Amino acid sequence: MNILIIDAQGGGMGRQLVTSVKKEFPQVEVTAVGTNALASSNMLKAGADHAATGENAVIVGCRRADLIIGPIGIAIADSMYGEITPAMAAAVGQSNVKKLLIPINQCNNVIVGVKDMSMSDMLEAVIEQLREIIDIRGIKVV
Repeated sequence: MNILIIDAQGGGMGRQLVTSVKKEFPQVEVTAVGTNALASSNMLKAGADHAATGENAVIVGCRRADLIIGPIGIAIADSMYGEITPAMAAAVGQSNVKKLLIPINQCNNVIVGVKDMSMSDMLEAVIEQLREIIDIRGIKVV
């Protein structure tokens, strides 16, 4: 299973996601794609199996992934202070794979009806969803 984690800016959320996913599911392959080199570097340091940077890396990564994880802004053109290009958002949105999108209320994008949660609570919710997906697919957890 190839999990694509996409993040922008400093890659802080992506770094935490990579750490949590690799800790819980060491057998899965994690590809980290940052919209900038700092985000990619931080996710690679956190234990991603592969890392790449930029628009084309997002587009290619979305074609190769079995699952995509990231803040909801990765599916909204011009979000994350303009780091998400229309082509990136389209690649995420048009991908046929399941997406675990984290509801971060930033950059004038507010997810109505979603209560504010701490980052650690949101990451735990992602891991729980991932656990269910992996169980359904019959992937053995070490």
